[in-house]
Amino acid sequence: MLSLVLPKGSLEKATLELFDAADLTVQRASDRDYRASIDDPRIDRVRVLRPQEIPTYLEQGLFDLGITGRDWITETDADVVSLGELKYSKATSNPVRVIMAVPADAPWQRVSDLPEGVRISTEFPALTQRFLEKNGVKARVVPSYGATEAKVPDIVDAIVDLTETGSSLRKNGLRILDTLLTSYTELVANREAYEVPEKRAAMEDIALLLQGVIRARGQVLLKLNVANGGLQGVLDIMPAMSSPTVTPLAGGQMHAVESVVAKRGVNTLIPALRTAGARDILEIPIAKIVD
Repeated sequence: MLSLVLPKGSLEKATLELFDAADLTVQRASDRDYRASIDDPRIDRVRVLRPQEIPTYLEQGLFDLGITGRDWITETDADVVSLGELKYSKATSNPVRVIMAVPADAPWQRVSDLPEGVRISTEFPALTQRFLEKNGVKARVVPSYGATEAKVPDIVDAIVDLTETGSSLRKNGLRILDTLLTSYTELVANREAYEVPEKRAAMEDIALLLQGVIRARGQVLLKLNVANGGLQGVLDIMPAMSSPTVTPLAGGQMHAVESVVAKRGVNTLIPALRTAGARDILEIPIAKIVD
């Protein structure tokens, strides 16, 4: 039913892991293969291509559904439908930023300080040019095809590039002058395909599964038993997405309690629950959380 295009390169590994966790495992003959398949009746064709190209291919109707970054959607100015942000990136769940960076010892403190004719290297020439025009800067924008940070200061005066943590910029003696765009990965669709009811339903199913996996990351299910006398003490310290589930146990002297909690901090929560009277505590991984 759907033709799907996934990003190759820096987002590739994280994207394949996401689909695998969503029970939409991508199968390829090798990691160099651009053709793939997913054993799901809603998906009949899969390709793995450069994220820079994906918004344009979707706009042109070459694919129905795809994953790319907001940065490339903005750069290409593609007319696509977003089914929502997928909050993951190459190394973290944080967004990436499209930033302008200059040498750490450069005299410029604001974009407006850049002199006329300044040379700027970037993989985002259209986005950069629009930003410069907005700020009244006349610059020479030089398209880059990789290793952008290495071109300062010998080849260009500044760069516009992606950063996730900023560590590579610091390593190369650069500092951020401004942020052009904050970008999450997005699930996006061809506009005409999205208007077909059957395809839209399939797209929304896939979005639901992917979002369920992302929402479950960093969460665990805690289950425990507690005597009636200790129930309120346990509930007082038990976090929950809404409220803990409490079930009386046979015999009438105990309750079972379960709740979804953040994995971060569970190392101190479990001993505290034990002190409050909880017994038989189980910590269970969660694959998906769907509202």
